[in-house]
Amino acid sequence: MPTPRRRLASTCIGTVTAGLLATGAALAAPEEDRPEGSDIAMGAYLDYGPPGVARIPHLSSWLGGKEIRVGHTYLPGDSWAGIEGRVSFLDDWAEWRQEEDDRMFVLNVPMQERNEARVPDYRVAQLIRAGAQGRYDRHFRELGERLVELGVPDTVIVLGWEMNGVTYTHRCAPDPENWKAYWRRIVNTMRAVPGQKFKFDFAPNRGTDAIGWTKCYPGDDVVDVIGMDSYDQGPGQDFDDQITQPYGLRHHVDFAKAHGKPVSYPEWGLFRRGDNPEYVRRMLKWIQQHKPLYHTITDYCPHGVWQCKDNPQSAKVFRDALTPERPGPVVPTPVVPTPVVPTPVVPTPVVPTPVVPTPQVPTPQVPTPQVPTPPVPTPQVPTPEVPVPTPVVPTPEATEPTPAPTPSPVAPSPLVPTPVTPTPVPSPVVPSPVVPSPVVPLPVTPSPLVPTPEVPEPEPAPEPTPAVPTPQAPAPSPVTPAPVPSPVVPSPVTPSPVVPKPEPTPPKPLPEPTPPPPVNSKQWCVPLNFGEWLSKLVGKQAVCIKLDFGKGSGLWPF
Repeated sequence: MPTPRRRLASTCIGTVTAGLLATGAALAAPEEDRPEGSDIAMGAYLDYGPPGVARIPHLSSWLGGKEIRVGHTYLPGDSWAGIEGRVSFLDDWAEWRQEEDDRMFVLNVPMQERNEARVPDYRVAQLIRAGAQGRYDRHFRELGERLVELGVPDTVIVLGWEMNGVTYTHRCAPDPENWKAYWRRIVNTMRAVPGQKFKFDFAPNRGTDAIGWTKCYPGDDVVDVIGMDSYDQGPGQDFDDQITQPYGLRHHVDFAKAHGKPVSYPEWGLFRRGDNPEYVRRMLKWIQQHKPLYHTITDYCPHGVWQCKDNPQSAKVFRDALTPERPGPVVPTPVVPTPVVPTPVVPTPVVPTPVVPTPQVPTPQVPTPQVPTPPVPTPQVPTPEVPVPTPVVPTPEATEPTPAPTPSPVAPSPLVPTPVTPTPVPSPVVPSPVVPSPVVPLPVTPSPLVPTPEVPEPEPAPEPTPAVPTPQAPAPSPVTPAPVPSPVVPSPVTPSPVVPKPEPTPPKPLPEPTPPPPVNSKQWCVPLNFGEWLSKLVGKQAVCIKLDFGKGSGLWPF
């Protein structure tokens, strides 16, 4: 902590305290409660009162528009009136805090009046014991009520800061146990104020100093944040020593993690080693790595980087690290027209495709077989023109032949026989037409042979035995002709759809009907009429009787 000699002697304790505002920051939600990727809240001490509030936007502009979210100041510790918050500059900070919801107001609060009067240890021990017994509770109750009235009930209170050192009357080393009891009493008193949302930050000095700061830790139930003030000074020769030294930066982070508390850096900056950009770079990197709830740099000489012009190199590092990255102006890319190189048109040679003739397989023409209907001849009944003499058969008793009278020729009426089942005459066997097996046509389709149905010739009627005429010379009865087999009409052969139909062979000509016997012959034929339908079936038929009246026949009457 800078020595009191650097502060103006004519100012009040509150003014001296305001000189340490560079590290101030308002308490925000814990790191784990903030949205992922949100920026770490930062601020800088610029002045304890209204000038400090007025300088915040100028610092933001210097940092390229960086948002300053933390306002940090100190209450004067010269009297209990200042500790109770009866100072006018609290109104200015309260108004600044209320302008934006995400801003934080951090207030350092002394635990004893005459805080920088270099009170000896025995007297400090007496004051601590008095505080632990509740003698000063009313002062802190009034402070709590004042902050709630101003509209900043969520103020982060850095109570009894740097308690492990030797500077302040509220130091811990003279009586650590009563000091912790006194801390607890103050916190419980302020938490009893209606409407309060205070957070209490336990912020020792880095290193051992007068006492190890963990020996002053009052307990997790009365601590919300574990902070640390860290300037570029001993113990330690460089930043690595500041990390590894007892009660150093590493110990601070590990202790807070063990107790489940967020960390903070209310005060940090240059001191005793002049312009040290390496320290600034390493400290900002440490903050980025461990993500404290907030951090503030003490920005006045010799600690600062903006208001103090003695540290230009450190100021450049600080500014480059915290200036938000912004996209540069969009420079339009000049449109360079791409030259259009015409592609030469190379004619594609047309190779004629040889025409391969498709072989034409001739479809065989299969004629439909014409089955001729055999003509059925109509029997012609001849009318005899010459009378047929009736033969006279002599009786055996006649010794001489008596000339018989010349018989009148009687024309026998043609007899139309009733269809009678013929007497056992074997039916002619009609051969079935031979149908050739289907043959798949080849390029040359053979003409299949259809056998011509054989029509059997009618058997000749048996010659009648000449009847012996009675004296009355009866007319001869016509002999029933033998049944003539009807011609067999071959059934048409229907070829398969795949097999070509056979081409019919012309039928053999039917035998010409036998002409009637010549007149005065020995054979007498009587045509037969079986009706129209039967005549078409059996053809022209006749019954013939052969009469032999020759001299050698024994029937010659003359």
